[in-house]
Amino acid sequence: MKLYTQRAACSLASHIIVYELGLDVEIVRVDRATHRTSDGEDFLAINPNGYVPALVLDDGEILLEGTAILQYLARLNPQAGLVPEDGEGMRHVQSLLNFIATELHKPMAQMMIPDYAPVKQALYKHVAPRLAWIAGRLTGDYVLDGKFSVADAYLFVCLNWSQWNGIDLSRWPKLEAFMQRVSRRPAVRLALEAEGLAPRAEGVFFAPALAA
Repeated sequence: MKLYTQRAACSLASHIIVYELGLDVEIVRVDRATHRTSDGEDFLAINPNGYVPALVLDDGEILLEGTAILQYLARLNPQAGLVPEDGEGMRHVQSLLNFIATELHKPMAQMMIPDYAPVKQALYKHVAPRLAWIAGRLTGDYVLDGKFSVADAYLFVCLNWSQWNGIDLSRWPKLEAFMQRVSRRPAVRLALEAEGLAPRAEGVFFAPALAA
């Protein structure tokens, strides 16, 4: 399999899960400006929308959209429990993934786009109560009954963008603590190092290029 990624983008969540599960997946970097891949392909031929992640399966099938890829990867090793097998737990993970994708990922990414500068404050007003809500779910170490899941990997990546979009996570101490906790996981550190992300003392990570 091949996982197509960009540094610090939402594809980092899938990259983290690859390491969490020890999967045999080739990581292929996509250049943001040219859409050329590190192995010489035209990424637009893989995903005409131009964004990552994309997962090419061994039989050639192309799987798009981060939340679908996260769940697919997790089910390759169900014993790891990154997506619960019981119906209620699975439904909760799917709910959280959709919440993060629509209520956090999209507006937080838009806040980093120069063309969205005139509406950045409006986007922040949308995001802030959602961050408060997700912080309220952190009654344990992670958002799903205290056990690490694909939702935590995705949330970690989106919150990491706060250093570029101007969101001050200190308003939500539970989110800051969550970032530090997740960043200490060995698989997370491996993925961050592989993408050339450098650690800060407080456990949040940065890259020389903006996430998207």
